[in-house]
Amino acid sequence: MSRLIRFERTGGPEVLQWVDCDVAPPAPGEAQVRHCAVGLNYIDVYHRSGLYPVPLPSGLGLEASGVVEAVGDGVVDLRPGDRVAYAGGALGAYAERRNIVADRLVRLPDALSFEQGAAMMLQGLTAQYLLRRTYRVQPGDAILIHAAAGGVGLLVCQWAKALGATVIGTVGSDEKAALAQLYGCDHPIVYTRERVSSRVRELTGGEGVAVVYDSIGKDTFLDSLACLRPMGMMVSFGNASGPVESFDPGLLGKMGSLFLTRPSLFAYSARREDLLAMAEELFTVVLSGQVKLSINQQFPLRDAAVAHRELEARRTTGSTVLIP
Repeated sequence: MSRLIRFERTGGPEVLQWVDCDVAPPAPGEAQVRHCAVGLNYIDVYHRSGLYPVPLPSGLGLEASGVVEAVGDGVVDLRPGDRVAYAGGALGAYAERRNIVADRLVRLPDALSFEQGAAMMLQGLTAQYLLRRTYRVQPGDAILIHAAAGGVGLLVCQWAKALGATVIGTVGSDEKAALAQLYGCDHPIVYTRERVSSRVRELTGGEGVAVVYDSIGKDTFLDSLACLRPMGMMVSFGNASGPVESFDPGLLGKMGSLFLTRPSLFAYSARREDLLAMAEELFTVVLSGQVKLSINQQFPLRDAAVAHRELEARRTTGSTVLIP
């Protein structure tokens, strides 16, 4: 018998239930993983609330680390006892153990803890594709990252700084500004006090930034466009404040022939060879010390609802892990 978090209707954190379940032997192409740590991500809120609809009842969570307990037929590159981590696949990471398609798993280096593995996969792979593939940051670029003190934000700040960029980031308080600065943000902007686009223009001598990485959505979208230099790239990769409202694409032309993309990790890592290459680059920058993980909150998995409340109230910084 195992236990997991399930929800039967969409809504607030109170819909999350801690229930018993049976875990069948892994099917062909699957591996059974005993989770040691589970990652908390804002996309979990989108699934739970119904912003991203899923068939109900449903499990929750896309990221975890643990130990392979069994493998199904046809799985040749994993064996029981392997330390693994993953981000993506079917929902269900909020569980003590589960079966998952084996080609979504990557081996976790011995030098990384399970907590690090759970905290780094979804957010770290997101940082990887944002900085190295969606817009390939170059030395001398000025960039803007929203929610700079969050899990993805702290990783992007460090990694972009290591690449030679000038990093501007938005935060909600002086405490978060200090944290972002500690992790490589050159110019934290407290958005509750300053208009972000005006401050960005000031910091860049009126030019604007090469790229904006925006996970906030509705509340920041138009002002993010106003931060860009001509032919700059607007990367909208989340909706923490709600989905972006419809707008006339002609606005992009009027504001300087801007580029707009709405990427997802699951598209960038759909091919196994891409997933492995992305994970290898992520593990390399973490093990080198260029990017340090900031795991600032841990909760028992059974208390996932509490963790969701803290996340949505913006009382968390860095990464949060849930311990089965």
